Amino acid sequence: MEISALYEIFKRHPQVTTDSRECPEGSIFFALKGESFNGNAFAKAALDKGCAYAVVDESEYAEEGNPRYIMVDDCLASLQQLANFHRRSLGTKIIGVTGTNGKTTTKELVSAVLSKKYNVLYTQGNLNNHIGVPKTLLRLTPEHQLAVVEMGANHPGEIKTLVDIVEPDCGIITNVGMAHLEGFGSFEGVVRTKGELYDYLRANGGKVFLHAENEHLRGIAHDIETIEYGTSVDSNLYVCGEVVGCAPFLTFRWRHENGEWNNVETHLIGSYNIYNMLAAACIGLFFDVEQPDISAALSDYMPSNNRSQLTVTNDNKLIVDTYNANPTSMAAALRNFRDMQVEPKMAILGDMRELGASSAEEHQKVVDFLLANSIDNVWLVGDEFAKTRCHYHKFKNVEEVKAQIKENKPSGFYILIKGSNGIKLFQLPEHL
Repeated sequence: MEISALYEIFKRHPQVTTDSRECPEGSIFFALKGESFNGNAFAKAALDKGCAYAVVDESEYAEEGNPRYIMVDDCLASLQQLANFHRRSLGTKIIGVTGTNGKTTTKELVSAVLSKKYNVLYTQGNLNNHIGVPKTLLRLTPEHQLAVVEMGANHPGEIKTLVDIVEPDCGIITNVGMAHLEGFGSFEGVVRTKGELYDYLRANGGKVFLHAENEHLRGIAHDIETIEYGTSVDSNLYVCGEVVGCAPFLTFRWRHENGEWNNVETHLIGSYNIYNMLAAACIGLFFDVEQPDISAALSDYMPSNNRSQLTVTNDNKLIVDTYNANPTSMAAALRNFRDMQVEPKMAILGDMRELGASSAEEHQKVVDFLLANSIDNVWLVGDEFAKTRCHYHKFKNVEEVKAQIKENKPSGFYILIKGSNGIKLFQLPEHL
């Protein structure tokens, strides 16, 4: 079936699903494939559960003569093409967001700010890959005035694939850092892949919101119109700001060019979050959101999904950042933890995954930082930290940590909990 014909069906049934366990009445099921499943095999079940149509790409799963089965060459490609067709049909202005660290927080902050003035569609959770992005676009309606679409990648070329689907009008790379090195091959590979957003905007007359002090981003932002933000308060940046305190929540102030200062008390842990805050202020200001409304949105934002959260228990105050970890985000979290005006401190750190040949060196750097900064009460979790040279208490996995807590629970500490999601440190807060 041609995409234009599929789009006519979508307009009558404007909801898609890729999960046969979740089949809203009248929706369209796309039979995607994974490493261990074939969605075609679940097409009939999806129809039985309420889907109006099932899009399949293997004819043996399509009941002959049944018009509710739609045959295509490739279900994933059709989903992506349908999303792009829908995006073009509506013409909604879209802001693309990517980066090594902070992209989900920035996406949420930008959306909160813009929502003060506009009806905004934005990526839910971290549905930022080749499946999540088209599903986000297919949630667009004529009522949406703006969209904020997050795009993630762990291999070269993936951002290009996503921007070709999204066709953003403007965009932001929050930063570039050492993450997914197994997939990217090197830090330079990270920069090139994230820079595919700039490549699209450069070729299509788009605008970039640029962290002015980031030399890696500035180095690839040539021949594009930039709207710049940063912490150089003596400059004439479009938006500049500075940290006021972190005890433990970030407080900061910001201004437009050389205008009046706006003071903001946030609910985020980490001085590094000032860049995410300034990015949101910059984008909000560009889209004519009033400065008091920008500050109110930033102040009211509550973090979730184990990102820069403060969790207070009966025994401790926990700084929970367990969604992901890489050398760049780990270094930022540890620097912030060192500088936080709180005592006493403890850190529970889990392995950083997908670092390839750099893994041993990067884990030792974390330990060396802890030692150099006299952060003494540290528990390390995982096989990579087990290889490091230090005197800290080491655990094979999160279950061993739980057993230690049960035997001798820490009490009265500010505890930083950070590691890659696969180490499962997100299980610890309820035990601490």
